[in-house]
Amino acid sequence: MDAVRVALLRDVLAGTRWPQDARRFALALRTSVVPRGGGLLLAGTEAYEPWHLAAHLSDESAWSGLPELAPTLVRHRVAAGDPAHLAVGLGRIAAAGRGETVLLVAPERPGEGLLERVHDARRAGARVLTLDGGDPEVGGLAHESLVVGGDDEVDLDIVQHLVSAAAGENGRPPAGGRRTFRDRLSGLADRLTQPPPARW
Repeated sequence: MDAVRVALLRDVLAGTRWPQDARRFALALRTSVVPRGGGLLLAGTEAYEPWHLAAHLSDESAWSGLPELAPTLVRHRVAAGDPAHLAVGLGRIAAAGRGETVLLVAPERPGEGLLERVHDARRAGARVLTLDGGDPEVGGLAHESLVVGGDDEVDLDIVQHLVSAAAGENGRPPAGGRRTFRDRLSGLADRLTQPPPARW
């Protein structure tokens, strides 16, 4: 989703909690990975791999000049011959430690194996963030979480667009969470005139 569509999406959702909640979560993500610099591990459940979020965060990383936002996609099943950037298995989460960030996208409860690995990573000093459906055990693992589900007016795909776009924005909005029209227009013009990043 490009910057114009994200801006339109934010306008449609103005007055709901989503633009502000997505910015809060994105700021937590950004402040986890940028100063720590240890890397961002992105994992989903066995039934849901967050391909689109990986691609959008990679794009935002290139556009914003923040290489720390580019995630390593951790996969449940890795096949022989997969390219290197798609050949990282769950063992990578178990090996995560201090300075690293694990972002778990779990619309439903993950399997026990993944939960154990994320728990081990947290005990070893990794920071854990979750975009999840409200499972108490998933939320209990997180330093920061954003719950999407139930009777919400948006789905997980929309929230991922909001979060990834906000993670790449330069600076924070002013106090109160609102930027002026001039700020938004300037930011949009900057992003539209930049060369496109390499695709995922």
